[in-house]
Amino acid sequence: MLRRPHFAGLAALLVSALPLPAQEVSLVVPPGTSGAVERALRAASLTLAAADDPEAVPQDIVAAARADYRRLLTALYAQGHYGGTISITLDGREADAIQPLEAPAVLSRVILAVDPGPLFTFGRTSIGPLAPDTDLPTGFAPGEPALSGLVRDAATEAVEGWRAQGHARAAVADQEIVAIHPQTRLDAAVTIAPGARLAFGPVAVSGAARVREERIRAIAGVPTGQVFDPLDLERAAARLRRTGAFDAVALVEVPEAESPPGSVPIRIQVTESLPRRFGFGAEISSERGLSANAFWLHRNLLGGAERLRVEGQVANIEGETLGLAGGGIDYALGVSLARPATFGPDTDLTFATRLSREDEEAFLLDQFTFDVGITRYATDDLTLTAAVGVLAARERTAARTRDYTLLTLPLGAVWDRRDDPRDARAGTFLDARATPFVTVAGAGSDGARLYADARAYRALGERVTVAGRAQLGSLLGSRPEDAPADFKFFSGGGGTVRGQPFRSLGVERVVDGTSVVTGGASLAGLQLEARVDVTERIGAVAFADAGLVAPGALPWEDGEWHAGVGLGGRYDTFVGPIRVDLATPATGDDAFGRLQLYIGIGQAF
Repeated sequence: MLRRPHFAGLAALLVSALPLPAQEVSLVVPPGTSGAVERALRAASLTLAAADDPEAVPQDIVAAARADYRRLLTALYAQGHYGGTISITLDGREADAIQPLEAPAVLSRVILAVDPGPLFTFGRTSIGPLAPDTDLPTGFAPGEPALSGLVRDAATEAVEGWRAQGHARAAVADQEIVAIHPQTRLDAAVTIAPGARLAFGPVAVSGAARVREERIRAIAGVPTGQVFDPLDLERAAARLRRTGAFDAVALVEVPEAESPPGSVPIRIQVTESLPRRFGFGAEISSERGLSANAFWLHRNLLGGAERLRVEGQVANIEGETLGLAGGGIDYALGVSLARPATFGPDTDLTFATRLSREDEEAFLLDQFTFDVGITRYATDDLTLTAAVGVLAARERTAARTRDYTLLTLPLGAVWDRRDDPRDARAGTFLDARATPFVTVAGAGSDGARLYADARAYRALGERVTVAGRAQLGSLLGSRPEDAPADFKFFSGGGGTVRGQPFRSLGVERVVDGTSVVTGGASLAGLQLEARVDVTERIGAVAFADAGLVAPGALPWEDGEWHAGVGLGGRYDTFVGPIRVDLATPATGDDAFGRLQLYIGIGQAF
């Protein structure tokens, strides 16, 4: 049986565990306090955050208030105020005098009273020795506001400057930071110990279960024996993550006590991903019907992080297109294999083959391709590709049926500086391709296909993003009527001009005495979008597209053009925004006379 005093204490504890009733919580600062200081205090306060939580109980408020003394003081130091005073009262009692388990059953008024005091400025600032080309923060200088973060940043830059020169064990050896209150001055002196210049030592691997350790070391490409450089560690981690075979990657420098003289051994710690993965997607439009795709991926086929990908696509299911070649369903099946770090850590060896049928209004094309190539990751932003391939096809149009085999040399470069490839709000993207081809069998000619896709994104405030896309294409050397049907250019549909029928703009030619509509020898396209965030997940889009196709290699010579405009909606999901666009032609006989609907996953570009 509980005694009365114990029962009362238990009751108080149970009551304190109930959610808080309405209460007044306020931050009080003197008049004239800068907005930056007040914002920093509010951001640092756990008490203010807890008071906004409807599930918070008095014990939570007491614990948060006791922790806030140090947090608010740190926030003042970060703003250059070293003589401030802080008082946190809960119904008139100072928070540091209340133990969390002695929290009152009910709190009605919480006041955080903070007087920042005067702003201090730097007096004497010294840090060194410094490595060549070390850039210290510009604010770390006499007479500047003495923000505590500047001292920390200066010390970090000084240490990293030496590490970039190969001094892996560089560290802060001593620091003397003195606040002189009568003069509202902060003197800061930091001494750096560079240590010896070191080289990369042996590389060990831990956490590998299915990927072979020697392949992990080869992919990482840590330059053992060369002078230490922290950028090499960042690049090595990026290479391992790029394979997709690992959920987590860390490169750890072995402590000095465990290292041989003159070197820094490295431990690569990995957590492997599940080796197999599959996915699927779909897109629907009112004209082209349903398009569906799926893939199966093995991320470690032979134990060396080789990526095998099998993918299939079916398009134009229940579409409206009816034309010379039947306008039926399109199919494609592709298999690719990539072996990372084949010719050095930044160069992959790739194999790809694809079997497809395109049943379009202007042609029916059955095609088989096989390519062997390399992918070179030149920088974090630039990826280069080159391959040698064979293309065999049977092409049927209203004018003729022909078979041909081409030897191709696909070349490509992708420059990607978008902040988020799935839903970019800033940055640029450029995809440039050149495919020289030579006919080795059948009816055809030699030439080259050039294509470029450039995109730019810019945020206007927090809710509006402006996006633009330009496309250029040209067919050189080959007579357009002899070039492969899918090497020529069309405009219209979701990838070029929304609102206009899919591939509706081409070029009328006479082939073997028959007049047919084929693709053009050149293309120019422009798409503009204004994307507005209505809520955290829902967005709206207004867009305008235009496209031009010409019979010659230059699109601005004798080309015809068309345009479309429309509105759309977006709903953000973990796989990217769900896209719904409604567009209408802006040119032609049916301008603004009909609508096209497009539904898919991801932004239009």
